[in-house]
Amino acid sequence: MNPRAAELVALTAWQALVERAKVQPGQKVLIHAGAGGLGSIAVQLAKALGAHVASTASTAKVDLVKELGADEVIDYRTQDFSEVLEGYDFVLDSLGGENLAKSFGILKPGGLAISVAGPPDAEVARELGLNAVMRAATTVLSAKTRRSAKKLGVTYSFLFMKASGDQLRELASLVDTGKIRPIVDRAFPFDETLQAMEYVEKGRAKAGKVVVSMT
Repeated sequence: MNPRAAELVALTAWQALVERAKVQPGQKVLIHAGAGGLGSIAVQLAKALGAHVASTASTAKVDLVKELGADEVIDYRTQDFSEVLEGYDFVLDSLGGENLAKSFGILKPGGLAISVAGPPDAEVARELGLNAVMRAATTVLSAKTRRSAKKLGVTYSFLFMKASGDQLRELASLVDTGKIRPIVDRAFPFDETLQAMEYVEKGRAKAGKVVVSMT
């Protein structure tokens, strides 16, 4: 499988797990939506880093997420992950809202939750070079979430993926050695791009990414 099928989500996973969280062997990591585009790569990367990996998935996708390397998979249709897991070092959230809020509770003191779906914070505003007004606005937007995390002695951070050729080369090496395999739900030819967009918008994708081929 061409690693280009998962470049964006792979970079997001790398920047969350390696660059930000600095996940170490033996640490406990929760990856939400482990059968999704981001989750399926993140589960494999976390496992390659030597972490104990838990993930959430629907009933039909539990076996797939286990095949990707998750040590524990929570079926969110029948279980509440916040009542099952505890003492985790890191959470990667791609859902936001209540899911993110409950994730704080399963972290141990000093733990970190990174979200790509929660409210942006001032740090990402600085990374993007936004002006003081926009930095202040992002501070306000994330204030409630950051307070909730702080009350539990954990940290919240928003992740906005940035391009990196060096990181892509690291990821390509992991794909070449079989430690990460991109999961593609369905590939569409370029002249069916609109159908591909409709397929995604209607939630018909079952796992991984939907790809539009240029050839």
